[in-house]
Amino acid sequence: MPNQLETATVGGGCFWCTEAALEQLAGVESVTSGYAGGHDDDPSYREVCSGNTGHAEVVQVEFDPDVIAYDKLLEAFFEVHDPTQLNRQGPDVGSQYRSIVLTHDDEQAEVAKAYVDALDEEYDDDVVTEIEPLETFYRAEEHHQDYFAKNPNDAYCTFHAKPKMEKVREKFEANVAK
Repeated sequence: MPNQLETATVGGGCFWCTEAALEQLAGVESVTSGYAGGHDDDPSYREVCSGNTGHAEVVQVEFDPDVIAYDKLLEAFFEVHDPTQLNRQGPDVGSQYRSIVLTHDDEQAEVAKAYVDALDEEYDDDVVTEIEPLETFYRAEEHHQDYFAKNPNDAYCTFHAKPKMEKVREKFEANVAK
């Protein structure tokens, strides 16, 4: 009988970068780019980029908890973005690029809160990551799915996604899918 997959939803800047970094991890079955945490129903990329929907660019990760634990997934997520930057990551500015963990149950909420509290001790600046229950995840348009894999020579990917992928490979070598 196959293992039961779990779902995690996180956002920390452009979803292209987060997707490319996290999908390398052993135990991650799929990563889907999308939008969550806002108030508009079924928003488009253009609407989310306006900053008026309240949504963040996020990724939804389906993972096997027997291969990679939720806290290890969070560790990789926090490795590839700066949780002290309010409403921005690198060149991406606006609330749609905020650091956010959208939890699927009480256990994830407890683990995420404990993780962020511990992380807050490591930084000089306050960690501004939001933690809230996921209400609805909206899948991004198809051309945003697997963007790095489809566009490895895109300048944004070369300068932003690729270094995050390399960071995950280096730090989580034992947990990177072969």
